[in-house]
Amino acid sequence: MAEDTDDSEKTEDPTQKRLDDAFEKGDIPKSQEVSSWFSLVGTALVISFLAPTMVSSVSTILKGFFAHADTIAVDPGALVFLLEITGPEILGVVALPLLTLMALAVVGNVVQHKPLWTAERLKPKLNKISPLSGMKRLFSKDSLANFLKGLVKIIAVAAVVFLVLWPERDRLDTVVFRETGLVLEEVRELAIMVIGAILALMTVVAGADLVWQRKKWFEKQKMTQQEVKEEYKQSEGDPKIKAKIRELRLQRSRNRMMASVPDATVVITNPTHYAVALSYEEGMGAPQCVALGVDDLALRIREVAKESDVPIVENPPLARALYASIELNDYVPEEHYAAVAKVIGYVMQLRKKKSWRS
Repeated sequence: MAEDTDDSEKTEDPTQKRLDDAFEKGDIPKSQEVSSWFSLVGTALVISFLAPTMVSSVSTILKGFFAHADTIAVDPGALVFLLEITGPEILGVVALPLLTLMALAVVGNVVQHKPLWTAERLKPKLNKISPLSGMKRLFSKDSLANFLKGLVKIIAVAAVVFLVLWPERDRLDTVVFRETGLVLEEVRELAIMVIGAILALMTVVAGADLVWQRKKWFEKQKMTQQEVKEEYKQSEGDPKIKAKIRELRLQRSRNRMMASVPDATVVITNPTHYAVALSYEEGMGAPQCVALGVDDLALRIREVAKESDVPIVENPPLARALYASIELNDYVPEEHYAAVAKVIGYVMQLRKKKSWRS
């Protein structure tokens, strides 16, 4: 669905979850020019430092065969024997250059993003084999941009090679008349010059392409406002549902609190805005708050208290002070001991009088 969304509607920056999902699917910002740059660096290192030793070693290995080429049997058995002798030696000579090129090819990918293992790219998808999808990709803006980029790069590289070799045209004319060893050295020097110039050009190209690819990838990951809302619902839950759950929890908490009011010792009121129900029994360190509320909840607490014959004492300063300094099921703070003790004492006297009358 996201792929069918008009890009003009994608105005929101991607969330971290969106970026993580893209990474897990193997969709990462990658510049092929950076990988080519590292491969070119590997080629320059091989030619500059390893080529002379490699050529000398291979020449030594093959010199004897070339000197006696007319005596070497060419039947299958002899050729297999020849490969068994020369193969390991030649492989040992070219192993280091090959490993160097392979290592830099890996580095060219790793520097752009941390190693990522995913099978998402291996999953078969119908749009990959669909002729219509293939035609759309072939004639897409990205394909046109890549074609133009490749064409410009070829022209630029050709121009650099021309500018490097043109001043050396006199040397090239006399190369064929020199000894083999000198020819190889001449070719090596010219190759280093050409590769160095191309490497300088490709450094600029790779840097610009890396910035462009990251910007294009980030733009592709942008989201519409609706996608942001849907993702929030999936990760955090629907706000309406969460609000309903909070409301239900609050209602259950209030119901449990109201169920404790009939067992309260006294309810201290404002008299109309605040109500704090306290419970106290002999042996307790301090009275405990079993219910409290303001306005409608305070009215409900007073009504339940009346129905349950719980004493209601009007003391506005104390009611406001207790509501501001106490939570449900907390004990009365020390600073209110004296005031609450007077109220509790008053309630105890009322209970005694009632018991005497009865």
